Amino acid sequence: MKNNINVMNKIVCFSFFLVAFFSCKHHENEYHSITDKIEAESKDYHGTSISSEAYIGEIQTIEITEGDHTFLIPERKSQIKSYACTECHSKPLSQMKSKDLKKAHWDIKMDHANANTMNCVTCHNPDNMDDLKSLTGNEIDFNTSYNLCNQCHTKQFEDWKGGAHGKRIGGWAPPRASMTCVNCHDPHKPHFESRWPASFNTQKVKERE
Repeated sequence: MKNNINVMNKIVCFSFFLVAFFSCKHHENEYHSITDKIEAESKDYHGTSISSEAYIGEIQTIEITEGDHTFLIPERKSQIKSYACTECHSKPLSQMKSKDLKKAHWDIKMDHANANTMNCVTCHNPDNMDDLKSLTGNEIDFNTSYNLCNQCHTKQFEDWKGGAHGKRIGGWAPPRASMTCVNCHDPHKPHFESRWPASFNTQKVKERE
């Protein structure tokens, strides 16, 4: 009797194995899920792999990892025409505040937060002007200036890491390359000005007056 039970158990187990094995067999172009289909189809699309590399072009990028996300961002320091800052800031700021020195950065007007909350050295490192600094005094590289922004703009930063906030470079296919905060926002005046839509209905404006 015991032997019969063992035989039956083996038959049942083998039957389950056969069902599982053959259920995984698919005809051509059949997949377990839409994710499997996307991955399989994108490997060889009309003789070429789908990639955004061609559309990123000659933009110089660096790779970063934030949490579970690894992606490319534009290299920034080479794009700042007045970098390196120490070419002019050869002395501490306190020593450069003189009437005898030519005033610089006259064209920059702060419109980020009120003067009681923020001034130049809130973000710029007075001890090393080639770097930015965090609220706790840690140095932040200009290439990763988003680490300065995320101290206050935490929600936007989390959305940006996951790809929901900000503009992609090239397209949605890998490799992912994303603009950073300063590629879209002026850090000294980050809000966007109000503007009319591209197609402006003047008749509706007259009707509403």
